[in-house]
Amino acid sequence: MDASVLFSAAIAGVIVVLTPGPAVLAFLGIGAASGRMAGAAFLIGHLVGDLMWSSLALVAIVGAQAVNPWVFRGLAIFCGCYLMWLGVRALLARRGSGQFATVARRPLARGLVFGLSNPKSYPVTLSVFTALLAGNLGALTVANAPILLAACFAGFLVADVILVWLVGMRALRHVYTRHEIWIVRGTGALFVGFALNTLWQAWRGIAASI
Repeated sequence: MDASVLFSAAIAGVIVVLTPGPAVLAFLGIGAASGRMAGAAFLIGHLVGDLMWSSLALVAIVGAQAVNPWVFRGLAIFCGCYLMWLGVRALLARRGSGQFATVARRPLARGLVFGLSNPKSYPVTLSVFTALLAGNLGALTVANAPILLAACFAGFLVADVILVWLVGMRALRHVYTRHEIWIVRGTGALFVGFALNTLWQAWRGIAASI
């Protein structure tokens, strides 16, 4: 397999973890209140959910490719529209809504439950993978799925280490507490960007097949 495909899969894993969403905002809240160890415990629990959702996302992408390219394109359009909806919603978030606040007494268990039950994890993971891997459809096969998942897992670990290091910094805690609404809105802008890229890749595939 081309190293660039594995690199894209690893970058997808990094982006899935680092992109500020409900899980990252919950992690920042826990880490800011209780320190690096509590934040790390949350991420260890959440890693189980990351692996599960990324596995399902790769199965969906590989399965769509095995069935019909149009299934993949339809899936890309759906995910792009979903990401757009999430992004616009975050851009319009209001200060003091309490929507993104999370408190955890047992961060490991909280991370596990959060990672496995978050209904947004699968479509967001699928959308990011689709956006970054849509240009390498030939590599998305059943035989290559395990090594792609391993590359994603490596990306998860790198991103988790970065988050644990960052959350212990006093400056980050101060910035998060003071500018939470702008972090949420910045997340929205990033989601909109991924949505546009996903829809563009889908349109290119449709145009090429006509």
